Amino acid sequence: MGKKKSRFETEVIHSGYWPNEHQDSLVPPLYQTSTFTFTSAEQGERRFAGQEEGFIYSRLGNPTVKILEERMAVLEQGEAGLAFSSGMAAVSAVLVALTKTGDHILCSQGVYGCTFGLLELLKGKYGIEHDFSLMESAEALDQEILPNTACIYIETPINPTMKLVDLELVAMVANKKGIPVVVDNTFCSPYIQTPLTLGCNVVIHSATKYICGHGDVIAGLVIGEKEFIRQVSRTTQKDIGGIISPFDAWLLLRGIKTLPVRMDRHCENALRLFEFMKSHPKIESVYFPGDPEHQDYSIAKKQMKQSGGLISFTIKGSKVSAQQFMNQLQLIKIAVSLGDAETLIQHPATMTHAVVPEEERKKMGIEDNLLRLSVGLEAWEDIQEDLDQALERI
Repeated sequence: MGKKKSRFETEVIHSGYWPNEHQDSLVPPLYQTSTFTFTSAEQGERRFAGQEEGFIYSRLGNPTVKILEERMAVLEQGEAGLAFSSGMAAVSAVLVALTKTGDHILCSQGVYGCTFGLLELLKGKYGIEHDFSLMESAEALDQEILPNTACIYIETPINPTMKLVDLELVAMVANKKGIPVVVDNTFCSPYIQTPLTLGCNVVIHSATKYICGHGDVIAGLVIGEKEFIRQVSRTTQKDIGGIISPFDAWLLLRGIKTLPVRMDRHCENALRLFEFMKSHPKIESVYFPGDPEHQDYSIAKKQMKQSGGLISFTIKGSKVSAQQFMNQLQLIKIAVSLGDAETLIQHPATMTHAVVPEEERKKMGIEDNLLRLSVGLEAWEDIQEDLDQALERI
């Protein structure tokens, strides 16, 4: 009899782990080992030949890591998962696995700065071209997909402009052409959005963010169909080697257990702060999926369970005004991550997206007075008071 499928809040705690297989330990053990022993030379031969299940070497698989991978596959409603040493290791492994020289990647209108850097590297070294698309209609998408388009790569919400992409729409067009759709789901986590259930093929996470939730791990995750995950595992993960450590996997398993509770608080705080920021005289614009006036609000309502914990906004004034505001903050920390317990703020044009040429940044909607706020778990009143006092001082 198979294991009964439970609700999300239960799966984050129990899925992928059976204590009786690990000396009845309530908490998944940390298998902090680089290699595994064989009972005989013949067993080693069988395992390397793929004729026998079992662990060989932690770059090729580890029990603690395996629990994490299986749990994330359940949460994203995919067949299998792979864990990496960083979000960019995950992005790189997937894009290299899906492309070859002369191919083309169609991307959402805006991506994380390092993803942009990777795309430029693939173009310069291997002739893999890329284009950016608003992905607003099936007709436009149909025209933008080229004969050599190998995959479609999407962020939604897009970092840091908070624009949304209709995943169901893109998947419908791509599936007809047999083109895989890859979604960076970092901003939402599987608690808010599950792209695979909307027809997409591969989900990527910078697990450093909401999956971890505590700012003490750098990691990445990929979830998809079993055969694709197997392909990546045997090639671009194994041979390039962006492997997560067992200890980091153990920390992620601990963080995941509180994901629903944390996400509810992040989202609740963000909604309250949005309402404050929307009407502040020194804030020019606020970009938040939960805003009924957001251009993609209908998409948010369709594919996101909640509005998320990130708010982007522009200060009235210039880059100098934005930096002055940041320097006046006391509780909120200036840092370039997100999804931590602490509220964080960063300046995309000079930080996360500094690698993107200015002309390209402007096309993406990243202005010099744009800021990105990752709303933490503190009392929302304290976060609001800090924002308010800093705004009053510019």
